[in-house]
Amino acid sequence: MNKIRTAVIGVGYLGQFHAEKYAGLPNVELVGVVDPDRSRAEQIAQKLATHFFTDASQLLGKVDAVSIVAPTVLHHGLAKQFLEAGVHVLLEKPVTVTLEQADELISLAERKRVILQVGHIERFNPAITVIKPLLKAPRYVQAERSAPFTVRCTDVNVVLDLMIHDLDIVADVAGSKPNKVSAVGTSVITREIDSVIARIVFENGCIADVAASRVSDEKKRVIRIFDGDTLYTADYQSQKAFVSRRGAGTVPELVTSEIPSERRDTLLDEVRSFIDCIANRKPPLVGGIEGRNALALARLITHCIEQGTTDFVPFS
Repeated sequence: MNKIRTAVIGVGYLGQFHAEKYAGLPNVELVGVVDPDRSRAEQIAQKLATHFFTDASQLLGKVDAVSIVAPTVLHHGLAKQFLEAGVHVLLEKPVTVTLEQADELISLAERKRVILQVGHIERFNPAITVIKPLLKAPRYVQAERSAPFTVRCTDVNVVLDLMIHDLDIVADVAGSKPNKVSAVGTSVITREIDSVIARIVFENGCIADVAASRVSDEKKRVIRIFDGDTLYTADYQSQKAFVSRRGAGTVPELVTSEIPSERRDTLLDEVRSFIDCIANRKPPLVGGIEGRNALALARLITHCIEQGTTDFVPFS
């Protein structure tokens, strides 16, 4: 079987890890890496024994698939260029800047019959994958994601930087379309929103409270799912999952136990899944539509905050 020819466009902090994963897969050939910073591209290429480029268009005709790990503002133009050429694309989150751009990429991928996968990596976290099959009908979800401030990813607000991971997860867990949204947030260090809390009401009655901050004194990645008389907790950092239920005694108490799971390299699983979808012509776990849905929620939450709207706003 011929190896799938891949490349990574953008080899900054995250992109270098995409390249490393491709380089380590037996059924993949890492054709090269691209970065406008020539020295950076050359450094990563030398480390992984591949070629380097400073212009993504130099890859056309040489690759079957690419990871695009560039600033969000470049996503649409780069992805469109490769999808039009019949190249499969793994596009980091958020999928695009606008919903119209996302719709165009989704339509283009369908027309060209190629894979468009969006990099919502938490879908591959064992803390959530071990819980999802156990869920029956969740009615309330709490998600919290916080981190100390860094200068990385400040080209977008915290909703698009951090919260969007949880927006994708809660929508998947709820198993329903969002109905309405309310949110409050503020900027602290950057000109963008740095801290936010949002409430999402889904059409089936499930409610999700989602909080994110990139100006916290601690790093936290937790989601709690209330499903009937059962509480499931996933800690994305430790990749551990827990189940809690009322104890059998006469005194009310919550009895918690860990759900067995195996720690995994979630980025490697994401990249492997992308390659598997290409090789076996399968739809991705997180495709363009799922990426668009998370972006739509993120944009509405941002709109609520920017407009100072405290009432619920209908989702459309």
